[in-house]
Amino acid sequence: MIVCTTETVAGREIAETLGIVKGSTVRARHLGSDFVAGLKNLVGGEIGSYSKLLIAAREEAVERMSAAAERMGADAVVGVRMTTSSVMQMASEVLVYGTAVKLR
Repeated sequence: MIVCTTETVAGREIAETLGIVKGSTVRARHLGSDFVAGLKNLVGGEIGSYSKLLIAAREEAVERMSAAAERMGADAVVGVRMTTSSVMQMASEVLVYGTAVKLR
């Protein structure tokens, strides 16, 4: 599955637009991670546990979007965008969406 942020796939022609596809996941932070993050906030630097959490969430959301595109019979997803939002105090959603297409 080709996944790209551009509106076209280089060197390929879009034969058919199948529709919007999306994938999302909601992840909650661990209380222990919040304690470490609070300490990190005092001294500065990257909060590794949060970075790993968001990387995993983005990867899962992309996988879910790709699976939805495959179910539609797509060869690629173009115009891919990512967004995050806070669902509640200790949980965030990562949403990935784009347009499923068939290529020539």
